[in-house]
Amino acid sequence: MAVSDCRVFDLPIINDPRGNLTFVEAGRHIPFDIRRVYYLYDVPGGAERGGHAHRNLHQLIIAMSGSFDIHIDDGYEKKTIHLNRSYHGLYICPMIWREIDNFSSGAVCMVLASDFYDERDYYRDYSEFLADVNKG
Repeated sequence: MAVSDCRVFDLPIINDPRGNLTFVEAGRHIPFDIRRVYYLYDVPGGAERGGHAHRNLHQLIIAMSGSFDIHIDDGYEKKTIHLNRSYHGLYICPMIWREIDNFSSGAVCMVLASDFYDERDYYRDYSEFLADVNKG
């Protein structure tokens, strides 16, 4: 997989004077079924999250509130995406290293994942990740 396989999806918006509504449907708006949802919040100023890659997991990351930067890296190419709209979701495919930083005050980062938590799916060491990328 490559950085070019990761992209920002525009999610549907239902405009209403009482407040807008956005939704995500697996297989329709994102290319995987959703098995787990989690979110990051109350991230202290200057803190970083992520710092890992997944062997098989697909994810969609959404800035539900506030903003943050996501740095993605496939071992050959790097890219930074700034998320700040709740109707945009960054799709991250397997074998992409990610780091998340520059959280605004009150930011909430929601992640839709293709599978349940499995520690065996993680690369937590960048050099191990690069070694496996270079094997493929």
